[in-house]
Amino acid sequence: MSCVFCDIVAGEAPAITIYDDDAYLAILDIRPFTRGHTLVIPKVHTVDLTDTPAETLGGMTAIGQRIAKAARVSGLHADGNNIAINDGKAAFQTVFHIHLHVVPRRDGDKLSFAKGMLVRRDNDREETGRLLRDALARVDAAENY
Repeated sequence: MSCVFCDIVAGEAPAITIYDDDAYLAILDIRPFTRGHTLVIPKVHTVDLTDTPAETLGGMTAIGQRIAKAARVSGLHADGNNIAINDGKAAFQTVFHIHLHVVPRRDGDKLSFAKGMLVRRDNDREETGRLLRDALARVDAAENY
């Protein structure tokens, strides 16, 4: 199965490069939410948060932070940035090669990441907390096995 980000990393597909080192590539998104919308991509293919090493995620975040700072001091005049990873189809991931979105924002730009979002309440926060703590303990145990 072909991966467009792997093709870009290999130089087999075009992209506007913002940053490039031995482990990561940052490119402009071809369908940007805002001007300067950048994707930070590890050069080694992993699909989502569940199979990407924590060190890789940390590297992506560090590069994303640098790009966010650059967006603020550039001619883009960003007042802030949204940073996001869409993890899986249910979370709107469309390219199944892990990547970090850096979306420059300007005051009053009217972009809504969660248009129509409703404030919801968890009716059993204690149980939700217990479920997540128990699952986290199982995940940690499996990783240390």
